[in-house]
Amino acid sequence: MFKSLENFIANFSSWIWDWPLLILLIGGGLFFLIYSRFTPFFYFKHAIGILSGKYNDAHDPGQLTHFQALSSALAATVGMGNISGVAVAIVMGGPGAIFWMWISALIGMATKFYTCSLSIMYRTEDDQGKLLSGPMYVITKGLGHQWKPLAIVFALAGLIGTLPAFTANQLTQTLVDVLDWTDSDKWYIGIVLAAITTLVIFGGIKRIGAVASRLVPFMVVLYFITVITILIIQIEKIPEMFTLIFSDAFSGKAAAGGALGYLIKTGVKRAAFSNEAGIGTASMMHGTAKTNEPIREGLVAMIGPAIDTLLVCTLTALAILSTGVWQSTSDNGVSLTLEAFNSVLPYGLGDIVVMIMVLVFGFSTLFSYSYYGTTCLSFLTKPKYGKYYNYIYIVSIVVAAVVKIEFAINLIDSAFAIMAIPTVISGLLLAPKVNARAKIYFKELKKY
Repeated sequence: MFKSLENFIANFSSWIWDWPLLILLIGGGLFFLIYSRFTPFFYFKHAIGILSGKYNDAHDPGQLTHFQALSSALAATVGMGNISGVAVAIVMGGPGAIFWMWISALIGMATKFYTCSLSIMYRTEDDQGKLLSGPMYVITKGLGHQWKPLAIVFALAGLIGTLPAFTANQLTQTLVDVLDWTDSDKWYIGIVLAAITTLVIFGGIKRIGAVASRLVPFMVVLYFITVITILIIQIEKIPEMFTLIFSDAFSGKAAAGGALGYLIKTGVKRAAFSNEAGIGTASMMHGTAKTNEPIREGLVAMIGPAIDTLLVCTLTALAILSTGVWQSTSDNGVSLTLEAFNSVLPYGLGDIVVMIMVLVFGFSTLFSYSYYGTTCLSFLTKPKYGKYYNYIYIVSIVVAAVVKIEFAINLIDSAFAIMAIPTVISGLLLAPKVNARAKIYFKELKKY
């Protein structure tokens, strides 16, 4: 029975991630890019200023500071998608898939600006005064009640898309690989992961934000130092790797069957998993920011894809490609990244570094994703019932620890695809509202 379910999910993932969806994601992103006249990119420095707390006001509504909101969103994206997801992209699509991840990230920055600005504009309060946000509230408040079925589709898919299937699976696989445990130990690992996650997520969004704001800067800096060390050791191969990425991006020679279309699909899918631009999850987190100004949070959100895809994913890709292990092994996911690190770093150091990275990245993702599912359930039922999603979430960690990586990838990809449709459609329809608000904001900004 489970085998039949695996096949169904695999076929559905392949079917839905076809050209209509890719045109919606990439085409929608290009529309946002052109419609904004690239304006948000000119205010990248201003976005850093917002992030630093320069414009914080303790009296503004919201639960998280700009920095905590971005950290929490990044905690969900700068994670296994960057360590393991990049390896999956290279194995499935070849080096050229990385180029299409870059293109998706650049376009995704514009998408994030619009969708996360809207998340502030159309957020709502629960009966306890806590703010709730996300595409489902953007749709119902921004487009009207007649569009609610689209919001329900997003929330239902969100219950699955925010499950920790991929993260728990790859976190478990890392411990098994490094500590030389057996597959039968995965159950115990899953139980321990679930227990640790419970301590954080039942503390609510503020505890998640506090933990994430401490973990994310540490993990990005540590990972950056580690991968830069590998690249310095392999420095003579770096120009060749960039050449390989660009040449393969338009030939598809390393992709399945040499199909360029398949390569582009792979790059876009893995970029969507990496930075979640157009998927709608990040807007749920950014919507809790303490601010009265939607455009500020849109600018902060725009930094996300630049960090997790253009920086972290690129570093991981170069580390894997420069070692050549992707051509000589059947490993996939985190196992491939682990092999790449071990092939360059002194004996045993690669194991230690990757295990630390995966533990920090993995737990930060596990903590943040739970909030997304809680928000979706709150919308579908009542806000007071949203917390019950955490029980489902905890159980799913144990199950995800023992399933195959392919099933985990296909399950999350399928849900993400469904979530992207309401998110991008609502963003496109409400883009004029964002532009009008941005025009006022940037005009006022020039006075200072």
